[in-house]
Amino acid sequence: MKRSELYLLISLDTLLDELNVTRAAQRLHISQPTLSGHLARLRELFQDPLLVPSETGRGMVPTERALALRAGLADALAKLRDAVAQPHEFDPQTSTRTFVVATNDSVFTILALDVMTEVMSYGNPELRMSVVPADDAGLVERMARREVDLFLGDIDKVPETLKARFLLSDDFVLAQRHGHPRGIGAPDLAEYCALHHVVVSARAEFSTPVDAVLEKLGVERNVVATVPSYNQVALVLSQTDGVASLPRQLLQRYAAFVDLIPLPFSIPSFRLAMAWHPRAQSDPAGIWIRDRFLEIGQRARTTSSDPVFPA
Repeated sequence: MKRSELYLLISLDTLLDELNVTRAAQRLHISQPTLSGHLARLRELFQDPLLVPSETGRGMVPTERALALRAGLADALAKLRDAVAQPHEFDPQTSTRTFVVATNDSVFTILALDVMTEVMSYGNPELRMSVVPADDAGLVERMARREVDLFLGDIDKVPETLKARFLLSDDFVLAQRHGHPRGIGAPDLAEYCALHHVVVSARAEFSTPVDAVLEKLGVERNVVATVPSYNQVALVLSQTDGVASLPRQLLQRYAAFVDLIPLPFSIPSFRLAMAWHPRAQSDPAGIWIRDRFLEIGQRARTTSSDPVFPA
């Protein structure tokens, strides 16, 4: 490969990420025929098809040779970007940075909502924050390419290649609407199981890790509804006699119309953390946004001991 053809590696990296010539061309701001020409040249250089049409007719599938190239290529291009990047002080008043945070809607509500509020408070239209789903198998590679700045989630699910900091611990409580006909006393296990439970599932599954805990106790609860988003649960509770067992910090956001009640059994607490790629360790903007999450985590730990259960 000639030095003048190094641009082909950028094209290959983008193609391997998108697995679609049209979308890759749009990201590279070149025409589809031009990118197709790049792919033809890459196939010649590597003596391999690299990407072949999917059997479903939608998108492309990488060959074994392409898969072997993918991680090393992303790493090499990230080193090149680091080599030419100029370190600078971060000023949220003038920055044009877009922060991308990967998480689910529960952790967004617990942690990222307050950080997004702070980002928007500067009134700088070019300082932006985007939240994307965290269930992406290529998350680490996207973080290496600086396409995602932070992962927020269970500390036990942080990939080993990322750096991480603990933010807070949270436990589970029972939630029901104000004025629920059962009253506000803590239920025993039999009453708890008989209530109409609402759970979160993107696949219409009526069982969650809570049910696994109950199974070990030899009981089963009455799950009557699922929704795909944690925040939708509060809406269902506000208009029904349903109940839900969810993280305390999430449910505190809805304390204006739901009661939080102790569970009649024990569920292990879970620990939330933020994680970032080692390449972002010294990035002034990355340090700034991580400090915001550390502050929110500290604030949440300080207030989490406040009583939340009805008298």
